Amino acid sequence: MDLGLKGKVALVAAASRGLGRAVAEELAAEGALLVICSRNAKTINNTANEITKATGAEVLALAADVSQADDVVRLVRSGIERFDRIDILVTNSGGPPAGQFESFRQEDWEAATRLLLFSAVELARNVLPGMKERRWGRILNITSIAVKQPVENLILSNSLRAAVTGFARTLANEVAPLGITVNNIMPGYTRTERVEELSRMMAEKEGISPAEFVARWEKEIPMRRLGEPREFAALAAFLVSERASYITGTSVSVDGGWIRALI
Repeated sequence: MDLGLKGKVALVAAASRGLGRAVAEELAAEGALLVICSRNAKTINNTANEITKATGAEVLALAADVSQADDVVRLVRSGIERFDRIDILVTNSGGPPAGQFESFRQEDWEAATRLLLFSAVELARNVLPGMKERRWGRILNITSIAVKQPVENLILSNSLRAAVTGFARTLANEVAPLGITVNNIMPGYTRTERVEELSRMMAEKEGISPAEFVARWEKEIPMRRLGEPREFAALAAFLVSERASYITGTSVSVDGGWIRALI
């Protein structure tokens, strides 16, 4: 299937590892030009070199913290200066700390809000003028299965990713007449560095091994395994493609059946 991504310019945030990197690799393989970022300049430059070597794609790599509005402005401007436009935006960031309600102070909530909600809002704010002018655009927010079924011990993520969903669903209706789609993609338990870190931390609290804790997750998943980043990236590439032009305002899970809801 030709996804119509050849020559499109895609900005993928937090793309040095995990799901962000998998999405960037998939888009590059489909012929897209890339703007990618992470907070560490050396890491993101290494990622860019590896993607270019594997796919031949042209990649602009920048160090940027998407929780900081000035960094978001610089990131988008740099991408437009290099490629003349941003056609596709994939919002993404690291996750906030795990923990229960009483373990977090006001400043923790403010930091999580900047990381998860404001980063998506500011990235969209900065790419939308060009998308509106060209009457074509794709915005895809990487959220979480926690949006539909809260995950224990992740109160910050559960709360703020739901806020991103509300923002995206409302924005989708506003920009739909202009040929711009806005969707969310909800990863389940996927074999990424973030999930490995969570399993180690939570296993340590319970005095068991990380492997035992992961096995507990796998029992909750009908497919009885964690997902792989490339499986998630395949759907992401479709949702930002020309072929997905009539899909907007949706939240789609990639979770091996973990969410038990009907819709």
